[in-house]
Amino acid sequence: MGVVYRAHDEALDRDVALKVLPPGRIANQESRKRFRKEAHALARLNHPNIETVHEFGSHEGTDFLAMELIAGVTISEKLRHGPLSERDVIRMAVQFAEGLSAAHEQNILHRDIKPGNLMLMPNGRLKILDFGLAMLLELELANDLTISVPKESDAFAGTVPYMSPEQLRGLPLDQRSDISQRGAVLYEMATGIPWSARYDGLL
Repeated sequence: MGVVYRAHDEALDRDVALKVLPPGRIANQESRKRFRKEAHALARLNHPNIETVHEFGSHEGTDFLAMELIAGVTISEKLRHGPLSERDVIRMAVQFAEGLSAAHEQNILHRDIKPGNLMLMPNGRLKILDFGLAMLLELELANDLTISVPKESDAFAGTVPYMSPEQLRGLPLDQRSDISQRGAVLYEMATGIPWSARYDGLL
């Protein structure tokens, strides 16, 4: 999705994470408008378990996202030393669920839940990172309780070992896809074994 730098916001005197998007990632003004809409939706999320998005902008043809700079280690790094303790899994699972729930309440779907997108801070707080693949969900006019993905979105984007079945098939997604990915990540946190490894040799 891009390259991330540590940068300094001189206006507010704070360090930020600056994600520079690849050239051509946002192909036209309509795509940029849609991406900006999604970035603004993410910026409205104010939750202790979600990385804060400060700004989406463009400079001399280069698009970027300015985000909260978070110190800590990713869950994927922690898993290199084996599974996590039952106590840690339960504690992080609660924070994980609360963060996702806050995003879903704003009709925002992450679509790329994986250990590398979860950061554990020194104070024990879990942060969900990188909503770069997130999509602003649209309420269908026919049914206020049904949520669908915009047709122009790429439903297949994500990280294959953690994708939900409907995501792998390129079908419309809703919050259950994130919940499926969360289950795969919690399984790996508890066992040290990727969920996808259960099917090695079966396909």
